[in-house]
Amino acid sequence: MNFKNAVETIKDYFREVYHEGKRVTWPSKKDAMKGTYIVLITVVVAALFLGVVDIGLAKIIQALLK
Repeated sequence: MNFKNAVETIKDYFREVYHEGKRVTWPSKKDAMKGTYIVLITVVVAALFLGVVDIGLAKIIQALLK
């Protein structure tokens, strides 16, 4: 593949990406914010749960090793 073909291939790729982006149905701002809140709440709940499990398992292991 020569340089000119490589440049044309790259240009074609980005042209196709641009056209695909125009066909995407983007969510409204309200829907995007709602999805963001759901993800943030899920992450916080999962982090709290895993933290509690970690502390509990650490206490059990400490008790077993004493």
